[in-house]
Amino acid sequence: MAASDRVVLGPLVGSIDQGTSSTRFLVFNAKTAELLSHHQVEIKQKFPKEGWVEQDPKEILQSVYECVEKTCEKLNQLNIDITNIKAVGVSNQRETTVVWDKTTGEPLYNAIVWLDLRTQPTVERLLKIIPGQNKSFFKTKTGLPLSTYFSAVKLRWLLDNVEEIRQAVRDGRAMFGTIDSWLIWSLTGGKNGGVHCTDVTNASRTMLFNIHSLEWDSELCHFFDVPMEILPKVRSSSEIYGLMKSGALTGVPISGCLGDQSAALVGQMCFKDGQAKNTYGTGCFLLCNTGQKPILSEHGLLTTVAYKLGRDKPVCYALEGSVAIAGAVVRWLRDNLGIVKSSSEVEKLAAEVGTSYGCYFVPAFSGLYAPYWEPSARGIICGLTQFTNKNHIAFAALEAVCFQTREILDAMNKDCGIPLSELQVDGGMTNNKILMQLQADILCIQVVKPSMPETTALGAAMAAGAAEGVGVWSLNPGDLTAVTWERFEPQINPEESEYRYARWKKAVMKSMGWEISEPQANGDSSIFSSLPLGFYIVSSMIMLIGAKYISGIDK
Repeated sequence: MAASDRVVLGPLVGSIDQGTSSTRFLVFNAKTAELLSHHQVEIKQKFPKEGWVEQDPKEILQSVYECVEKTCEKLNQLNIDITNIKAVGVSNQRETTVVWDKTTGEPLYNAIVWLDLRTQPTVERLLKIIPGQNKSFFKTKTGLPLSTYFSAVKLRWLLDNVEEIRQAVRDGRAMFGTIDSWLIWSLTGGKNGGVHCTDVTNASRTMLFNIHSLEWDSELCHFFDVPMEILPKVRSSSEIYGLMKSGALTGVPISGCLGDQSAALVGQMCFKDGQAKNTYGTGCFLLCNTGQKPILSEHGLLTTVAYKLGRDKPVCYALEGSVAIAGAVVRWLRDNLGIVKSSSEVEKLAAEVGTSYGCYFVPAFSGLYAPYWEPSARGIICGLTQFTNKNHIAFAALEAVCFQTREILDAMNKDCGIPLSELQVDGGMTNNKILMQLQADILCIQVVKPSMPETTALGAAMAAGAAEGVGVWSLNPGDLTAVTWERFEPQINPEESEYRYARWKKAVMKSMGWEISEPQANGDSSIFSSLPLGFYIVSSMIMLIGAKYISGIDK
């Protein structure tokens, strides 16, 4: 097609959105923030052992290449000239840990995903050498408690357990990074001069990074026994890191990088102190911008870097409440129990009953994150009667996402001192109107959803387009595109909301203390050698059989 026949839209910006469940590439108009085209590929998760969650870094990288090429093909079909794509941004699942060989470009082990629990014994071993076994000992430097969630303990496990990685470190061949580092290094040339870097938002989730000095911390690296030479260079969230070295976008700069939750904060345009957003993805993440001053939580929240939109721009911080299981509970109902054939069916099932009928679901599959930080918790469904069916369980699963959000919002209100009057939301689950109405009912405040829900990808695109040397996207408040919203108002009285919330809290207490990670002294590896664990396994099997039975007779 002749160039003169192409649609002229002005500068465009691409965004790689690499999440836990899928990879996407989206292209936006830099002047209007309009989404022009995108492509999505689902990513496999591997569960080699109980509590282990892995992904193939090469599959993740290949999915990025595929999404970029397919999106460019779609743009060509729309007569849109892809040479107008002036920059690419990266948004990624945080904490997920990769170690690779810089001489071959090959990963040395699967990526250990943020949800993974194998490092609980590592955490317990490290706790024993911390004064007072205080999980929050490093919080003043990192903003984080010692937990299986963050990258440092995953890296420590890899160094302890994978000989290929130990040998690569000895030989000076090993590189560590979160998913952003792996992608940027690979896309900018890989073993042929790829750029080994990360941004401040992703670095702040490793437990190796000082959030005040904005540098890798030698004391933290010494504590976790991590060699600093394998770490990526820390950059701002908005600057040119390098150029794409292959495919349809060869020569286009990669100039934006934000961890997915920071990207959503930027995409929701939460640039003022006190503005907050909640993203409903695999997990659920509530972030509140606290400006240029980090606030240390006294109520179980994390202090994290929100963004630094340029080398010479100030860093901004956020308080964060992290919930491990949100959208993942819907996937579990689909893949593990077979209650639904597609994720969208959950909304239909829940709508048919409009209540959980006293059934409460605590999806603590990976322990409890904020505000409890309790790794011994495991998932439970309680309040079952003979009347309970798969519809009630589906409703209880959606309600669980909302109750978990209520818990972290309550903690955030206590830390900030000023209760939020409304909650801005985004993420794939916000398409579920039952969920959004439930959320408004349980929070007793208005829930506000932007008409363009791709805020994570948008945030990475904004950072990339605004970078020095690109300059096609203005972040001045007066230049930002006006957003239209869908609003959900509370429809139940506060007393009913409080009653249901109190029952949920009771269920949460019952979910704790299920799992033990200390090995048995006599070496007995039977699951029934631990009585609580044995009861847990048996009750889970009964629950699974019961759910299958209910599902069968309901069809």
